Amino acid sequence: MNMFCYQCQETAGNSGCTRIGVCGKKAETANLQDLLIYTLKGISLSTEKENYSRVGRFLVRALFATITNANFDEQRIIELIREGLKLRDELKKNREQIPNNLHDAVTWFSSDVNEFYEKSTQVGVLTEENEDVRSLRELLIYGIKGIAAYAEHALILGKEDETIYGFLVQALASTTQELPVDDMVALILKAGEVAVTTMALLDEANTSAYGHPEITEVNIGVAKNPGILISGHDLKDMAELLEQTDGTGVDVYTHGEMLPANCYPAFKKYNHFIGNYGNAWWQQQKEFAGFNGPILMTTNCITPVKDSYKDRIFTSGLTGYPGVPHIADREKGKQKDFSALINLAKTCAPPEELETGTIVGGFAHNQVMALSGKVVAAVKSGAIKRFIVMAGCDGRMKSRSYFTDVAENLPEDTVILTAGCAKYRYNKLNLGDIDGIPRVLDAGQCNDSYSLVLIALKLKEVFELSDINDLPISFDIGWYEQKAVTVLLALLHLGIKGIRLGPTLPAFLSPNVVKVLVEKFDIKPIGSAAEDIKAMLAGR
Repeated sequence: MNMFCYQCQETAGNSGCTRIGVCGKKAETANLQDLLIYTLKGISLSTEKENYSRVGRFLVRALFATITNANFDEQRIIELIREGLKLRDELKKNREQIPNNLHDAVTWFSSDVNEFYEKSTQVGVLTEENEDVRSLRELLIYGIKGIAAYAEHALILGKEDETIYGFLVQALASTTQELPVDDMVALILKAGEVAVTTMALLDEANTSAYGHPEITEVNIGVAKNPGILISGHDLKDMAELLEQTDGTGVDVYTHGEMLPANCYPAFKKYNHFIGNYGNAWWQQQKEFAGFNGPILMTTNCITPVKDSYKDRIFTSGLTGYPGVPHIADREKGKQKDFSALINLAKTCAPPEELETGTIVGGFAHNQVMALSGKVVAAVKSGAIKRFIVMAGCDGRMKSRSYFTDVAENLPEDTVILTAGCAKYRYNKLNLGDIDGIPRVLDAGQCNDSYSLVLIALKLKEVFELSDINDLPISFDIGWYEQKAVTVLLALLHLGIKGIRLGPTLPAFLSPNVVKVLVEKFDIKPIGSAAEDIKAMLAGR
């Protein structure tokens, strides 16, 4: 066994990747990411409250770098480990008291890269032998990875919350301690509460900077100018790229989870912002080849780079891939410099057309609240019988056709609420509308799942219900990576029960932990589309 990783839905055999990641991550890269997490545990054990903000800003960056399909660049991971060790030792030096029973994560140190690689094989997931303890600890760690991603996006836009940082410190430190099961479960549910806080903070950051998303018909065709394709999730990169390309004769297109950027007022004003190109992240190796122009990967969702576009792809933020040029972080008061992409784009052919037409987006909470009277009237009249939340991630597995089958076979009096790249399984289907309300309401990125929470809470209030589970809403969630785990924990914190999760249950959940989730929250694996539709329509 050269590595062990089971943090994503596509992990080998729904058990664990042991030689190379299904994502394409090499064993050495996976092990270094384990060492980075280990270093973060040492930092957390060395941190006192007055340092939460300083430490938290580093934790969110480092945790984000370990999310699936984010950073494949070993040198950049090593740089983060070095930075983390330096921070940890500064904290230790200034701390009044260090626990007597020092954990190895607080004391290990090396400046030798070869020793980094050796140490990295000794600190992985399987060092905890008890599978139930391991399962609970990893569920917590994957939950805070998603929290960190959302917190990093908010921080980029100038919004932060020290309580979020404090919880990250507490959660990481807890995974080094022998705790009762009830305490571990309580921390996992606390992660759900912090996830809601973090998603609310990010929503405020995005909307205060770029306005509330509006109902928008997004073009999925192409224009005649050369273009730049931006993928990932980073809206500030989007804003700066649009500003720097304005008037250059270079168009801008979104890809994957950047699709919702087409619905923000601040971006819609640019005439050279053409629309969306392609589909979900996992199709990039085919779609990037035909785009012809430069590609900017701003966050996680990069896959191993193919020769057909290796000379045209750039990374930004915490994303990295060996041999791919990285756009330097912005200096204080300045923008990132995207001139290399713009100059390259001017030498490239326009993108090849993949499809034509439009898709509708922009149904975040502010827009849906504006339609609330119409929605409530449709529910009261019986025109809308049920809402199906089909949010989350997309992926390569053929079994994910389940979500398309569900969408195609739901009765015409149902409405799908979605966010994240799961939408690509059904957002181009002609499902019609109900009294002018589209049957697919797209709230945006996985980062925008908070909108779905607000919509559900608003409906609970309007219908004067005491329990959110009494709403005519069913949850049929597709998951892939750790941000989806974070959203799941947020839903559990809110008390939502009966969530269907697929296409497989997470491999990191031990049978006993699955039993707890089933008994306490009625978590269900997906079944057949026909059976699940029947059950959801019956409120089961």
